[in-house]
Amino acid sequence: MPAEKDHSVYNLDVAYALVGERLTSLDIEEQCHRSGSEYTKQDSEETATVYYLNQPYLVTFPEAKVTPADGADLPLREQILILHYLAQAKGTAPTNNLITFRDLPGGIVYYPTFSKRTMEPLTKYFGREPELLVKAAERLGAHQADMGDTTIVINAFRYVPITLVLWHGDEELPPQLNLLFDANITDYLESEDVTVLCEIVTWKLVGYSREV
Repeated sequence: MPAEKDHSVYNLDVAYALVGERLTSLDIEEQCHRSGSEYTKQDSEETATVYYLNQPYLVTFPEAKVTPADGADLPLREQILILHYLAQAKGTAPTNNLITFRDLPGGIVYYPTFSKRTMEPLTKYFGREPELLVKAAERLGAHQADMGDTTIVINAFRYVPITLVLWHGDEELPPQLNLLFDANITDYLESEDVTVLCEIVTWKLVGYSREV
């Protein structure tokens, strides 16, 4: 009996191939400008330096290969996320109008899944220890903002800030947490990408908190 296929890996491979094909039809220099990335060209090779979670990543064309600047391994789904951002970026300015995941296309339908994968674990790990959240978020280049009881802003990509607002709660009310985005986020990422990105950020924060 043949071994069963790992459909999750297969789907990621397909997604990687599709976004790579899409990028070959785009002006890479223009997409760098729209995404806040750095563009270089030498002979026939073009390179985009994309900033993702406080680290630079090199994307070389025409093969659309993603390489961390420090040479470390990067999971395939994060490579795809970087390529999606580069391909979709429209260069629109921040609106300074914050929205929730529910406001994204399909957000109402997928909100329960989004909440389970992101907001619930963040609240569980940091709801009673906001100082731990602040310290862990420093690893991602976050800064604090004046909202709720504790608020941090993580620039996941150059033009994609994620705002985490935490209310500490008290003896009667449990902690509450929300994730907010600039209203222009759909000009940079699809709703599914936002879910993946926030899930990655969630578990990076949890992991970093254990090193504090």
